[in-house]
Amino acid sequence: MKDVKLTLDEGRFLVKLARTTVYNKLLGMGPPDVERSKLSRRLLKERGVFTTIYKIKDSGKELRGCIGYPMPIKPLYKAVMETAIESAFHDPRFPPLTLNEYPDCIFEVSVLTPLEKVEYKSPLELPKKIVVGRDGLVLKYGPYSGLLLPQVPVEYGWSPEEYLIHLSMKAGLPPDGYLYNGVEIYRFEAQVFIEKEPDGEVVEEKLAKC
Repeated sequence: MKDVKLTLDEGRFLVKLARTTVYNKLLGMGPPDVERSKLSRRLLKERGVFTTIYKIKDSGKELRGCIGYPMPIKPLYKAVMETAIESAFHDPRFPPLTLNEYPDCIFEVSVLTPLEKVEYKSPLELPKKIVVGRDGLVLKYGPYSGLLLPQVPVEYGWSPEEYLIHLSMKAGLPPDGYLYNGVEIYRFEAQVFIEKEPDGEVVEEKLAKC
């Protein structure tokens, strides 16, 4: 990831951009103005990215929306603005975010490396080829597909086998779907930047690898 690794300042910019984009939309305003000439080449490069919104509750943080582009189809700063809007207002799992909820939300941006196909002779080898905390995964099988970001199995304490089971279900397959003949598994890495508290300091999240 050396040639594409973002600085903390770039990560902070993206998280604040995601927050401001959503806030402007809540107020009925247009997207924030971004001066392209002042952006680094990494922020202008086409990258895959996911924007995640969490709502802070007494029990901890709770997912409030997560939408992204797995493939590098837009300049990074534009992709963050678009996925922030999608996460806040168009994630089919949740109603649109409201202005009352906004102050209790924290924003996270995950910037992806290109997808790399996992090669294996038998699907039984797959758990040994996955590093939890490093690898995000994509499963493709005919019309079915599913993606899980690398921080997800860390958050839930999944083993590689459990990770593949949940990936299968995310794709709309049975728990053992990853064992089906013809399934393709891709991996990617991600830099994850997140607010420590609503509209607070932005840090780069270091995932524990196991």
